[in-house]
Amino acid sequence: MSDDMCDITDLILDDHDWFRRRFLALDELTDPRELAEVWTPLAALLDVHAAAEEAIFYPALIRRGDDAEAETLDAIGDHNDIRDGVRDAARFPVGTEEWYEAVKRARAANSEHMAEEEDEGLADFRRNADRGLRAELGRRFLAFKKEHEGARGLDTGDVDPRRYVAEQEQRARPRSADPSPGV
Repeated sequence: MSDDMCDITDLILDDHDWFRRRFLALDELTDPRELAEVWTPLAALLDVHAAAEEAIFYPALIRRGDDAEAETLDAIGDHNDIRDGVRDAARFPVGTEEWYEAVKRARAANSEHMAEEEDEGLADFRRNADRGLRAELGRRFLAFKKEHEGARGLDTGDVDPRRYVAEQEQRARPRSADPSPGV
């Protein structure tokens, strides 16, 4: 696969397009079995996509971005809202009023997140990361998604945005050599 086909920002945008189309597909359905056929892989990819961004994209944005801290805090909060909607939907039979309400919350949070991420985080990263890095991260993003297909082996619990950013910023700091005692 060529570097251009693996650009992480393009892969994220591809997922965003898929999310939009799957949510639109739900609008046309009423049969619970058909709704489940669309929702089940959509819910799983929403979780996998958020986890992949948190494992691969946002740490790199924090190291390279111009306004990365604010963008990342907001994105992780959005991911939590999306996860909450997905988790809530799983508590109800597909097609019930409660299920639709939970799916609606996940959709609204996801739509807001995608718009902000496309206008802010992805644009920031494209300005500040060269194609080689974006391709390397894209390959890792694809491998993560493949490893966790269907949300297999993922912790889908909420992430504390401030703790996440603090941990990523700590990892991004260059480590200085330990001073020798007595010197």
